[in-house]
Amino acid sequence: MRVSFSRLFVLVLLSTAGIHGVKAVHVRTTVKADSSHSESAIVNFAVKHLHIPYRSGGTSKKGFDCSGFVRYCFNKWNITLPHSSAAQATHGAEVNLDDARPGDLIFFKGESVKSKNIGHVGIITDVAPNSIRFIHSAWNGGIRYDLLDASYYRKRFVAVKRLLD
Repeated sequence: MRVSFSRLFVLVLLSTAGIHGVKAVHVRTTVKADSSHSESAIVNFAVKHLHIPYRSGGTSKKGFDCSGFVRYCFNKWNITLPHSSAAQATHGAEVNLDDARPGDLIFFKGESVKSKNIGHVGIITDVAPNSIRFIHSAWNGGIRYDLLDASYYRKRFVAVKRLLD
């Protein structure tokens, strides 16, 4: 079964107390984790792609951009995500940084610290006291690890989202 994280709408028929019509209700979902959806399996799969080069718009082992890499990794478990970090940020449940765990997505502003727009995404691989490591595709190094505590990323951090529950 393919789980799609496209916008999911539920149509509700209103026919009580003289109200007639149809209403669209937005529903956000997460996927229940089991052995095939485990966070560690996704992280282990992602790590196998270290050092693949960065490619703008890339979605394959020939080269990935950040959202293409995240999309590729989650697709292995039939979890469909859009090919845009900003669009990916609309999926899953937001979690506090203190509650982050491996397999969660971590989102950042783009090049400008002043921007309000999400422009980068990675997958959290390790969480330790005062330290979060993530894997991502960076324009200057391809698939690699970085730490949230690095000045560049700390200043651009936006949110952590959990797709696997």
